[in-house]
Amino acid sequence: MRINITVFTIQKSKNRAVEALVDEYAKMIKRFAKIEEKVLFNKDIALSQTKGEKEAKLSYTKAYEPYLKGYNIALDVKGQRLDSFEFSKIFEKSLNVNFFIGGAYGFEDGFLGKTQKVISLSNLTYAHKIAKVVLFEQIYRGLCIKANHPYHK
Repeated sequence: MRINITVFTIQKSKNRAVEALVDEYAKMIKRFAKIEEKVLFNKDIALSQTKGEKEAKLSYTKAYEPYLKGYNIALDVKGQRLDSFEFSKIFEKSLNVNFFIGGAYGFEDGFLGKTQKVISLSNLTYAHKIAKVVLFEQIYRGLCIKANHPYHK
C-alpha cells in the first residue's frame, strides 16, 4: 500500500525557483508515495493578517481544520525537533499523512491540539516558501530512510 501525503500551505504567491525545487522533490517522492500540495490562501487569510495575530491564527484554523483527516502534523516553532531518522518514523503511523505549514503567526493552540504531532523544522524561522522546500526534502529523505535508499547517507 502506498502512502498518501498532502502538504497544506497558505502561501500567498509562488516563486518559480522555489516551485522548481519543490517539483523536483515531489517527482522523486513519487517513487515511494503519492504526494500533493494544497494551497489554501484566501481573502479571509489576507485580510486577517492585516488585523493581527489572533485574527490571522483563527483564519489559518478555519482554512486548515476541514482537512484534519488521517495522521496530521503541524509545523510550528513550538514543535518537537526531530532528526531525519525520527522524522522517517512519521511514515509508519498511517497511510494518509498531512502536513500543515503554519502562517506568519503560527497556529492557535486549539488547532495544534487537534493534530497528532507538532514538529519544528529548525530553531530558525523560515519564510513559508523555504519551509515548504525543507519539508519536501525531508519527506523525500524520510521515505529514502524507510526504504533503505542511499540518499540519506
